[in-house]
Amino acid sequence: MTKLAHFSPSQAIKGRGSSSNERSRFEAWRREAVYDDQFEDQFDDQCENQADGEERPKPKTTVWIQQAKSIISTNQSPDLPFDASINPYQGCEHGCIYCYARPSHAYLGLSPGLDFETKLFAKENAAQLLESELSSKRYIPKVIVLGANTDPYQPIEREMKITRAILEVLERFNHPLSITTKSGLVTRDIDILERMARKNLARVHISVTSLQNEVARTLEPRAAAPARRLSTIRRLTDAGIPVGVLVAPVIPAITDVELEAIVESAAAAGATSAAYILLRLPREVEDLFSEWLQTHYPLRAKHVLSLLSQMRGGKAYDAAFGSRMTGTGIFADLLRNRFRLVCLKSGINAARTILRTDLFAPPCNTLQLNLFE
Repeated sequence: MTKLAHFSPSQAIKGRGSSSNERSRFEAWRREAVYDDQFEDQFDDQCENQADGEERPKPKTTVWIQQAKSIISTNQSPDLPFDASINPYQGCEHGCIYCYARPSHAYLGLSPGLDFETKLFAKENAAQLLESELSSKRYIPKVIVLGANTDPYQPIEREMKITRAILEVLERFNHPLSITTKSGLVTRDIDILERMARKNLARVHISVTSLQNEVARTLEPRAAAPARRLSTIRRLTDAGIPVGVLVAPVIPAITDVELEAIVESAAAAGATSAAYILLRLPREVEDLFSEWLQTHYPLRAKHVLSLLSQMRGGKAYDAAFGSRMTGTGIFADLLRNRFRLVCLKSGINAARTILRTDLFAPPCNTLQLNLFE
């Protein structure tokens, strides 16, 4: 008789969201660690030692340089407020356990678990590709979103500076953009964003999941601390850049109680718009999040998953357009009403910045037009 080896809740890896590394769902073979009965006592002793404070080895981050073939992605989803986006990186070192982009790593033959946050791909030629695509005579300008899939300001951006290079191209073309991030690193590019904002060409959304450091530390281990995100909102606002807060994801019985506090704190920091998204658990994210719950909130795990099931038609996740972001049912209706009321109370969402597309012009055309002014 053999028993499957498993990670106990005490074996969370400091600085990482996932504590496991299940292989890609597309692999034909799967490896599982096993141990015989004669080693049972030894295995239990190892688990006990780890429960006493011994940390598991910390996996290192590896970055591969990628030469992308195209850079602007488009979508036709009816419940998304944009249809064009750019993702400078694949994988994300922030390690947010709930990230709906995790399953995309399976297409690379990698795990949506630890691989997603430790094996990253940087699109080194992103700015050059963008300039080429924007220069096409057939290109029609529309707001481009940075951060639709993975965070454009994750830690490796400090050295890679791919996101900044993209901003420089967009500024030269007078092209509108919207940024979604949970990093304070966005303030590094205030110089560009401020100039673009004066022309109604830029806005930023800061994602805030919780105001509690302990929750944020385990939920999104390498993202900016809650206070840093609020100060980022203030710095951007003071620079004249329109800022919104994205309360995402809302996790029932864990972060939903903070919904009003997050919106009010963001409004006090200068945010002028707000939105929220209910926790989404597509594909492998369901198991990864369940593992996280058992590790950090074992007594609440069943209750959290039960509430999610009630808001997802009896399933862990429902991908139906129109309801996948907010859910259905009594609890979902309660969240909707709470969010509406706190927005009214705080004066947020009173007006929305409309980004301009009519200023778009390739740099060479701009120079030629200037000759006739």
